[in-house]
Amino acid sequence: MVDPKKKAEEKSLIGTLRTSEHPWIAFAREIIWIVAVVAGIALVLYLASGTWPAVVTIESESMVPHMNVGDLVFVVEKDRYGALQTWQSGRETGYMKFDEYGDVLIYSPNGAEGSLIPGLGGGIHPIIHRAMDTTETSTSIPVYYYFYPGQGSPDRYLPVTIDDNAWILEDGTIVARTQNGLLIPDKGNATPDEGYIVISEQVSKNGGYLTKGDNNVRSDQGSYLSRAELGVIQPVKPEWIVGKAFFAIPLIGYIPLNIKLVAVILILVLVGWEFYQRRKSGESGKKQEKK
Repeated sequence: MVDPKKKAEEKSLIGTLRTSEHPWIAFAREIIWIVAVVAGIALVLYLASGTWPAVVTIESESMVPHMNVGDLVFVVEKDRYGALQTWQSGRETGYMKFDEYGDVLIYSPNGAEGSLIPGLGGGIHPIIHRAMDTTETSTSIPVYYYFYPGQGSPDRYLPVTIDDNAWILEDGTIVARTQNGLLIPDKGNATPDEGYIVISEQVSKNGGYLTKGDNNVRSDQGSYLSRAELGVIQPVKPEWIVGKAFFAIPLIGYIPLNIKLVAVILILVLVGWEFYQRRKSGESGKKQEKK
């Protein structure tokens, strides 16, 4: 049985929190209201997307022109609203997302943990790149190259072999050369219509998805992460996938990109609003006294 005295005390505390004009209690009331609203929005987003985080922010230009810095991307579970498709499968079915074949994945490279909110630190942020194809465990990693990112989109990716300093198609056409450690496209043969697949010397530790930024020359797998202990980026296991990009809203993502500044401004606004309300209430009280 509930103690009536204890129940009255609880009611008294709730009532005080709801009606008190004390500045610190009023400030706490505003904070609780904001947290409740944010939690409600987060719950709705999670129920709709089936994954968390349900939104991420574009931090780099690796997906230009199809995604830009500051875009806020709504994320859904990888097989929600249709099975996940790669560039290769999308080309066959006609499926496109963000003006290119295949889905855009949000994934944790090599399963690395880290803060999902920009500006709060915590390690490696998830990568937002397009799924190109899949590969198997313990095989040489295929690397996708496209020499005209941001200028066009390839109609196909062709396999090439490397002969000394030349990249050669099956028909003997040279499409690129290596000079001083750099890859130089052959102006007469390399065109915006074609990308190329090179089998790297890196062997995959696991099977999974191959990914590439639309504005990057080469795909992710086979290259090295900035943190040495994480090593070569491996094909993306299904369990490393946060979700796939569903749609994006321009510019709104600058808010989480500057989350610390936004938090400070929000607190100052709340404090300023409370000060204004108290001052207004005080002036109103003085007028009543004069009357």
